[in-house]
Order: sequence, then structure tokens, then C-alpha cells
Amino acid sequence: MNLIFDYDGTIHNSMKTYGPAFRSTVEWLSENGFAEPREYTDREISYWLGFNSNDMWENFMPHLAPEIRQSARKRLGKDMAERIENGEGSLFDGAEEMLSELRNQGHTLIFLSNCRISYLERHRRIFALDRFFNAFYCCEEFGFIPKYEIFRRISGNHNGDFIVIGDRFHDIETAVKNNLKSVGCSYGYGNDEELSSADIIVYSPAEITRAVSRLLK
Repeated sequence: MNLIFDYDGTIHNSMKTYGPAFRSTVEWLSENGFAEPREYTDREISYWLGFNSNDMWENFMPHLAPEIRQSARKRLGKDMAERIENGEGSLFDGAEEMLSELRNQGHTLIFLSNCRISYLERHRRIFALDRFFNAFYCCEEFGFIPKYEIFRRISGNHNGDFIVIGDRFHDIETAVKNNLKSVGCSYGYGNDEELSSADIIVYSPAEITRAVSRLLK
């Protein structure tokens, strides 16, 4: 079975680096008069995890001039990269064991994320993701088109059926629009409504292995 995994919020505990980088970036925007100063809750911040960075800034602060949005995007990305390099990031508890078990069972594990190439390569190196994944795809390679469209371009690279595993509507949408089975990860950054169309809901990475087995019956 081909298992398509989202990354941030499904495998990677993104808020450890995204939260402080986000707050630092919006502070910079307010200090320079580009945005009103205000505090953001973790929930407000984590909502944007799973969006590609272009869509995130266009929707989060549409009033910003395009060049300022790009500056903010790059600033946030640089901050996150530095934190990852400094060892501040981590995968969710149980994620590595789950991925190893699924790989050992003979499944093909496919990485599909709304991230940029530099982000993918950094995480691939730091967390040694090649131990688990047979293939890697990120939205920048495809001009930032939606995940469900990326799937249609890559599906021919893999023989057999697919299951989509992720925590946001982008992931479940990929499954629904391509008539695939799915596992919704409620421990991530989506809400119940986003995951309502998933075939199975899990509450920790450790539950994914059993969920996959159930979907194969």
C-alpha cells in the first residue's frame, strides 16, 4: 500500500519552531508600522500550519504590500530554519516508531507537504527522513498547486492503491477528490470539521499503524 503522509502536524511537531518564529515576525511587522500590534494564541498561529507560505501570507495579512509579505515570509522561514538547526524542533512522540513499523510491514511511504524545497531538504537531513520515506514531494516543485492536484501528477510514479494520512483539510481533500481512503490526525493542527470526511480519526501517531491495518481489511 502507498501511504501518503503529510508532514507538519502529522509527523513534525511544528509549533515548537513555528510559534516563536511567527510571533517574532509579526512583532517585526508591528514595530515597522506594517501591522497593528497584538498577541496571537497558539490556536490562532497553528491554524496557518499546513498552508503553503504564499497562501498563508496572502490570507493572513492581505493588506500588506506584496514585497512586505515576501519579506515577512522569508523572515519567518529563516527564523524557523535557524531554530531547527539549533535543535529546537522535534517529531511527535511515537512518530519514528510508527513510520519504522509501517516501512517494515512493506508499505511504500510517500512524503507530500505544502512546504518549500529548502524546508524539505533541511528536515530530511536533520531528522534522517530517508530512513522512512520512499519518495518526497513538496508543493514548490509543482508551482504551489493544491495537494489534490499534486497527487494526480505523482500517482503514476507508484503502483497500487493509496491511503492519505494528515491533520488538515488539504490532506482530507486530497483523499476525497481522488476517491482515496484517509486517516485524519486529530492531534495535529486541524479541527473536527476539517477531518470529518476522514475514514478513521486517530489521536496519536501510535494509532496510525492500526488505522492503516483496518483500512486494508
